[in-house]
Amino acid sequence: QVQLVESGGGLVQAGGSLSLSCTTSRRTFRIATMAWYRQAPGKQRELVASITSSGNTNYADSVKGRFTIYRDDTENTMYLQMRSLKVEETAIYYCNAVTPPLNVEGARLEGWGQGTQVTVSS
Repeated sequence: QVQLVESGGGLVQAGGSLSLSCTTSRRTFRIATMAWYRQAPGKQRELVASITSSGNTNYADSVKGRFTIYRDDTENTMYLQMRSLKVEETAIYYCNAVTPPLNVEGARLEGWGQGTQVTVSS
C-alpha cells in the first residue's frame, strides 16, 4: 500500500507562487514515478507534472516554463514549485505515486494523496 502525505497549497493572488510537497516511504519513493494531478470543479482530473525515479520530468503544456517538479531523495519528498499562477488553475492538487511492475504478472502499487486546495484569486 502506498501512502502519500501532501502539504502546501492555500490562497494566492494571480501571478503569485506556491509550493506543494508530497512525502512517502523510502521504499516507494526510490522506485516510483511521482506526479501531481489537479481537478478543478466540474472538470476531470488532469496530469500537471510527473517525475520518474531517475529524475526525468514531464509537464502539461499549460504549465511548462512556470511549474517545476523535483524530488529530494534524502527526504523522500517530491515538490511542485508553481509560479505565475492563473485563476483558472484553482483546483485540488493530488499527489500520485506509481511503482514499476513488482512481479511477473506486472502488478504495480499506486497511491493518491488526500488532495490539497490551491486557490488563485484575481
